[in-house]
This record gives sequence, structure tokens and C-alpha cells, in this order.
Amino acid sequence: MKDAWIQAVSKMTYGIYVLTSAHNKTINGMIASWVSMVSFDPPLIMAAVHTNRYSHILIEKSGHFTLNILSQAQISFLSRFKGPDSNGKFAGIRWEQGVNGCPILLDSIGYIECKIKENYNPGNHTLFIGKIIDAKSFNNDLPLNTADYEGVYLGKN
Repeated sequence: MKDAWIQAVSKMTYGIYVLTSAHNKTINGMIASWVSMVSFDPPLIMAAVHTNRYSHILIEKSGHFTLNILSQAQISFLSRFKGPDSNGKFAGIRWEQGVNGCPILLDSIGYIECKIKENYNPGNHTLFIGKIIDAKSFNNDLPLNTADYEGVYLGKN
């Protein structure tokens, strides 16, 4: 059964984002694909973050996260934001601090800043439900999604 559901789940399509977080003067960014809008009124976004991620700690401490929406041409950002060097991830790219304190990638196609409203721990990921407090679209490029990428994140670690 496990092999069957893993094979089926690997066919699901998601957007691929850079989720940024900050607490005090510490910043981080990670790749996130388990993301969804869950309410229009109020405007709520859900982001699933594995409990062993450094970003998880920063989100818990600050109560905020930002989703930076990547274009299909920005697939190289995936390798940049997979590593453990939180400061190196932002070296050489344009970014600024958002109203919630988290980095906004200025060359992304847009961003959504959120303040945590609730969180749930149904398994090995925490579901952070954030209320949108600011957002902007920079251009109309096509967003990056899992159909554009060979890897599949199944959430094991």
C-alpha cells in the first residue's frame, strides 16, 4: 500500500516558493511546495513546514513568514535555498525586509507576507495558517511549479 500511495502522491502538482522567515536579526529561506490558500475572507495561506527545519524555529518565534513566488525561469533558486547556510542563501541577490520582518526577494514575481493565525501539528509537518498582511505582484511571468522540476518532495525529512 505504501508504495502505491507514494507513487500516486508524487503525481500531485504544487507551486514552488521560497518561504522566508526572520527572528531578531536572523533570516532564512527554504523551498516550500506544500502551500495553499485556505480562506478568502479572511485571506489565509497555509504553509506546511517540517519540524526539523531551521525556518520552523524562526516562524514559531516570530509568528510570521513570507512566500516569495518564483517564475519558471528561476528554477536555479531551488539549489540556492536548499542548503544550510542561511546568510549565504541571500548573498548576491536583491532582497529587502518586509513589513513582517521576513525577506522579500525583489526579483521574484511576487510575494505574500503572513502573520500566523493558527498552527496545527497533524504529523511530521506543522501547518502554519497565516493571515495575509501584505502582498504584491511584480510581473506576469508564469509561476514555477512541481511540473517544471524533476524532483518530488514527499516530506520524509
